[in-house]
Amino acid sequence: MPIGTPFHERTRALCTSYRWKEWAGYHAVCSYDVSLEREYNAFRQAAGLLDVTGLFKYDLRGKDVAAFLSRVTVRDISSLRVGRVTYLCWCDDAGKVVDDGTCARLSENHYRLTAADPTYFWLKQLSRGYDVEIEDTSAKLGALALQGPTSRDVLKACTDADMDGLRFFGVTQAKLDGHKVWITRTGYTGDLGYEVWVPNEHAIAVWDALMDAGKPWGIEPAGLDALDVTRVEAGFIMLGVDFYSAPACTIESRKSTPYEIGLGWTVKVERDPFVGQAALRRELESGPAWSCVGLEISWPELEALYESYGLPPSLPARTSREAIPIYYGGVQVGRATSHTWSPILKRYVAIASVRTPYAQVGTRLEIEHTVEWSRRTVAATVVEMPFFNPERKRKP
Repeated sequence: MPIGTPFHERTRALCTSYRWKEWAGYHAVCSYDVSLEREYNAFRQAAGLLDVTGLFKYDLRGKDVAAFLSRVTVRDISSLRVGRVTYLCWCDDAGKVVDDGTCARLSENHYRLTAADPTYFWLKQLSRGYDVEIEDTSAKLGALALQGPTSRDVLKACTDADMDGLRFFGVTQAKLDGHKVWITRTGYTGDLGYEVWVPNEHAIAVWDALMDAGKPWGIEPAGLDALDVTRVEAGFIMLGVDFYSAPACTIESRKSTPYEIGLGWTVKVERDPFVGQAALRRELESGPAWSCVGLEISWPELEALYESYGLPPSLPARTSREAIPIYYGGVQVGRATSHTWSPILKRYVAIASVRTPYAQVGTRLEIEHTVEWSRRTVAATVVEMPFFNPERKRKP
């Protein structure tokens, strides 16, 4: 049975759609309204406030913590400065991805790692021989994502932090409504945005302070459906949808390496040993068998397909996580794993996994589309990701 997050007292009252799902054992709002439109527009035009307490959180301390994290993940964490955050993943010995998340260096020997899946046992079993203390703070910290072009203005109105000085992927401690919080300039929407990490006992006060301060800036509570559309627009992959955790896979073909899911840029092979290094070095030399690509589905062909049935085009308002076959010359060469209509781009886009020879930008593929129970195909062109990448995301 799911339980409420520290913000549940507020989210429950606001969720008029009664649309909930379970996320890491918590009740999580899919959308507050029956439609995600208002929440999506808050993310892209103003500020959306999303409860992300379901992320797993681990605080690591000790004199060996940087060396330990560098051994466990594909990143060289020893080069991460205090006040900075990095995105990373970690692999098994065969170089297959276990999970991804962020790592923030809060002080000299204090780091916070986030993960999509429970990761305490994985970290603990690899910590032997290191002077490191691993604390699972998942149930102690509430987390809010404040995302959108006015999100900085909202925080400037209710915190003592230097929000103008907080750079992209920076972290700072601050007081929000008099309560100590951590603020990171991170998020999952691909836009200007922040995440606020707060002890459970102050969660409601922080929620109220953000909502009050955000009124002049168009703040809206937002759910996971709107987030799902924005993360596809941003080209962000999701565990359990676009890739799978290697230890949970029952067959090898379900497993992926960082290079196969577009995370090769996070890997630094030539350094001190880390888990999966030898396998990743070999793959780097030979090249990955699969590649993560962006696809733009031909709208004229989609219109023509529906017209042949006497129907207007019809797409779901929410992001689809149903894998759809991708073809080249009648042969299946991959699958689209996340696909959505982008309201801001007015394009039908997808994140896909295809065999590397078909991953070049401009390659014309075919994607399966079913109309009236008949499986047909329309053109899908490989394009650059992210699909949506506003300058304000990184701009000071």
